[in-house]
Amino acid sequence: MAQDETPAQTAHTTDHTTTRNKEVFRRFHDVVNSRDADAIDKTIQEHVDPEVVFHAPVPTELPGLEAFRRVWPTLLRAFPDIQVHIEDLIAEGDKVVARNTVTGTHLGDYRGLAPTGRPVRYDEIFVFRFVDGRIAEAWGVVDVLGQLRQLGAMPG
Repeated sequence: MAQDETPAQTAHTTDHTTTRNKEVFRRFHDVVNSRDADAIDKTIQEHVDPEVVFHAPVPTELPGLEAFRRVWPTLLRAFPDIQVHIEDLIAEGDKVVARNTVTGTHLGDYRGLAPTGRPVRYDEIFVFRFVDGRIAEAWGVVDVLGQLRQLGAMPG
């Protein structure tokens, strides 16, 4: 709290920041569900900090911003009808948490697996930390085991 700022002003600023961060996440989510790779990449470059720290089991060995930029083309090739459904969206302070259900049909190569034509449905939870309205850090827990079982790559 600034020296001349009242608790109410601090709360208003925090509420505004939290609301802004949720809006950025929703824009990102809407673009992802458009399945437009160019629009997704443009949105990532606009809303993700170039120095982002990315902790998630994504199908790329690249770090940070490049992982963010490469994961979506990989997923779109493998699951051209991919949809991310928000089940819960919670924001507080500089963090936004999304619990999602992801659906799609395996029609392209994914993690070394040839297309199976099988539908997948799996859960994920992501925590995004924002700095100045941009994603600066992301933690993801993705049910990769469930995903691979549905694709026949793991016993289930």
